[in-house]
Amino acid sequence: MPVSVFAQNLPDPTRPPVSLLQSDAGVVVPTGPILQSILISPQRKIAIIDGQTVKLNGKVGNQTLVNISETEVVLKSGKQLQTLSLHPDLIKKKNRASAKMN
Repeated sequence: MPVSVFAQNLPDPTRPPVSLLQSDAGVVVPTGPILQSILISPQRKIAIIDGQTVKLNGKVGNQTLVNISETEVVLKSGKQLQTLSLHPDLIKKKNRASAKMN
């Protein structure tokens, strides 16, 4: 008996973020700091932002790194917060099974 299986359409993880893709004029237009990597261990939390290693409460330009999680970081400048994601093009969807349980 044939069974149909549908896979989730995921973005290519090796593709550069949309903010680094070329514009119509062929010029790369960065839109702000780019989160490149997050390193978390029991002893430390570090983010690589624009090629710079930044510890928690460290500086990135005029912003302070105030939070590091497994997939994103938060920068603060005055009262303004900016969240940088490792996967800016990934859209989170609620799991259908867990949605039915709630």
